[in-house]
Amino acid sequence: MMQQPDRRNDGPPGFPRGNENQQNNTNTPANRGPWWRRNLPWLLLLLVIPWVIFLIWNPNSSNSGEQVSYSQFISQVQAGNVASVTITDNSASGTFKKAVQSDVSSGQPNTKFTTTIPNLPSDQTMKILQDNKVKTVGGSSNGSNFLFGLLFQYGPVLLLIIGILWLSRRATAAQGNIFSFGQSRARMYMGGKTKTTFADVAGVDESKVDLEEVVDFLKNPQRYSRLGGKLPKGILLVGPPGTGKTLLAKAVAGEADVPFFSMSGSEFVEMLVGVGASRVRDLFDRAKKASPCIIFIDELDAVGRQRGAGLGGGNDEREQTLNQILVEMDGFDPRQATIVIAATNRPDVLDPALMRPGRFDRQVVVDRPDRNGRQAIFGVHTRGMPLGPDINLDVLARATPGMVGADIANICNEAALLAARRNKDLIDMRDFEDAIDRIMMGAQRPLLLPPEERRVIAYHEGGHALVALLTPGSDSVHKVTIVPRGQALGVTQIMPLDDRHNYPRSYLLGRIAVGLGGRVAEQIAIGEITTGAENDLQNVTNLAREMVTRWGMSSRIGTVFFGRDREVFLGREMSLGQQRDYSEETAAAIDEEVQRIIGERYSYVEKLLGMYRPLLDEIAKRLLEKEVLDEPELRAIVGNVPPADVVRLLEESEALSSDGAASATTSVGGATTMQPA
Repeated sequence: MMQQPDRRNDGPPGFPRGNENQQNNTNTPANRGPWWRRNLPWLLLLLVIPWVIFLIWNPNSSNSGEQVSYSQFISQVQAGNVASVTITDNSASGTFKKAVQSDVSSGQPNTKFTTTIPNLPSDQTMKILQDNKVKTVGGSSNGSNFLFGLLFQYGPVLLLIIGILWLSRRATAAQGNIFSFGQSRARMYMGGKTKTTFADVAGVDESKVDLEEVVDFLKNPQRYSRLGGKLPKGILLVGPPGTGKTLLAKAVAGEADVPFFSMSGSEFVEMLVGVGASRVRDLFDRAKKASPCIIFIDELDAVGRQRGAGLGGGNDEREQTLNQILVEMDGFDPRQATIVIAATNRPDVLDPALMRPGRFDRQVVVDRPDRNGRQAIFGVHTRGMPLGPDINLDVLARATPGMVGADIANICNEAALLAARRNKDLIDMRDFEDAIDRIMMGAQRPLLLPPEERRVIAYHEGGHALVALLTPGSDSVHKVTIVPRGQALGVTQIMPLDDRHNYPRSYLLGRIAVGLGGRVAEQIAIGEITTGAENDLQNVTNLAREMVTRWGMSSRIGTVFFGRDREVFLGREMSLGQQRDYSEETAAAIDEEVQRIIGERYSYVEKLLGMYRPLLDEIAKRLLEKEVLDEPELRAIVGNVPPADVVRLLEESEALSSDGAASATTSVGGATTMQPA
């Protein structure tokens, strides 16, 4: 498997596109069960509390004295060791003159005692007490404890009634919340509470310049109003996911020190029709009262898609919410100094009425950072981290092309976790390199492979690496490994020397050649082809088709655009069947041209690897021994290759590409027979 980092959204296939984040609130009272089941612990607690109080405070409990037998009680009375006795219905309690060890329990000697009087004539016990001149007091079990008994009998019922009334009030309040659906759920941060500033944002210097003017608008509106300038009503932040759009909006509020209302576009829309529009009205009413302030709507495309072109008609809840947003933005008073900032990664699906001046006056592009920007982002995210002396942020920025701020934050976090797992006090360069490998290539898998399969993988990855090393203009090979990572049995990691923004035709042809290097190496060295090139063939085919249909890089087809959007959105015109705006003859010509380009690159790679077969064997041998080869080791293996031979092969391949269709068909015929069905 060959892996190459993504750089731009509009580049060759394999580059990520933004997706939508929708939130569904399923934590409603109707979905949590009946009220008695939700509050069952409270009901049980109300029933248990009275009995606990009774066990602790009951004056007739066993805590009032040591339990003794009736015979021991009589013997102590006759021995003159009983000071006083209190007799109730069927029990007696009192105190001994001297502590006595009970024969009922194994506790310590105690001066207080209690005993149970058996079913004997009551005058017999009283006679023994009177004969021994023991002070006797008569008592009743229902006398002094009358109030406690009353509380014990009726207390649980009273507590249960109080609990039911309290739960009923809660249930009534929950039902009343139905009428609060229309209230805004925006999170409000008052001035001074938003601690994020422009010092916490790096890698998007051009976007910060545009937003600094907005901060100045909020701080000094009179400077612009005296010249007839008006505060912009809306600012749209456009860029791929993870580039820091939300962070920039918070930084604007932090710099201007004004209230900040934050809400996602999907939070406006509910199942009930009209709720979204009501929430929009409530949000803008709250913002007008707190002006000057900032309203931030994240993922605007969730509610701002084009109207009237989706399935199911145009009069739905989302469109009513969008209409209310348009009305509220038109009704702004310029003197209120309220700015709407929205973020999206798909501005092409937004409604034109939302994009016009007067609603969103500015579009600020928050693009992927370049190498200097990535270095600054590393500096922000490593602030406060204990770094080792070998850390080089410039090297880390070079090793992460195409990554955005969220990716870099993830790398710094992974490096810190790896250093902690290794019981280190400082985070060194090895931790960052391992974190980058883990994120870009996947985690290592302890997979035991047979020797023959390891040999096939070694030649496959060696073919990718050797073609990339020998092809002029190709990106450099950063690392080759045959250790299984993620879903791949082996990975060839290719890193560019610098960020690319335009892709020449020769560079794209070189990428196709590198992608075919693994399959050709299997054929030359093993004499058999395997299924390991599936992902490579998919990427190569997509790239060749993009060259023909989208970028006009085919002399046979011409400079005509035949591509269509591959993603279908409800805000765009949608058809159940895939349509194209060109004929079947043109489609057949496109297929033939794609096959011709791939076949010519296949022939070039066959000649290249056949000419330098000893280098391929040496790379495969080193991979089987060490499992991982980095760039310096690979450069040392191919250091003595004369570049003139490779240039000659490329010139022959280009000459073949400029020939007629007959020679191209011959080349394609040899290539297609080698690919499995």
